[in-house]
Amino acid sequence: MTSSPSVSHPIIVHWRQSGRSIRHEVVEGDYILASFERQGDPLPFSCRNGCCTACAVRVLHGEIDQREALGLSPDLRRRGYGLLCVARATGPLEVETQDEDEVYELQFGRHFGRGTVRAALPLEEE
Repeated sequence: MTSSPSVSHPIIVHWRQSGRSIRHEVVEGDYILASFERQGDPLPFSCRNGCCTACAVRVLHGEIDQREALGLSPDLRRRGYGLLCVARATGPLEVETQDEDEVYELQFGRHFGRGTVRAALPLEEE
């Protein structure tokens, strides 16, 4: 019995922080971050679970399957942001890395800095 050959797609990552562009073929359905690592090009990441924004990218061309990206709101996904740690290759793709703080602010910033911070009351000694 012969197995069908794996379909792969060209994935280009423009890594702004390092000033380089990296291209690899990634097998359809594989996580992009893990595939790049296996091919000798580790990219920025932190949690590997799609919960932070360390591996955030902006999609320039193509689409990604990132249904596991808990760290991105539906609005940011519609605006073209993705998380490479849980992004799966579905076709040719070109992305650009983003600054983690920028994407974190877009995602969570509206929840911080609201009102004044109050000191906690001192605990009573028993």
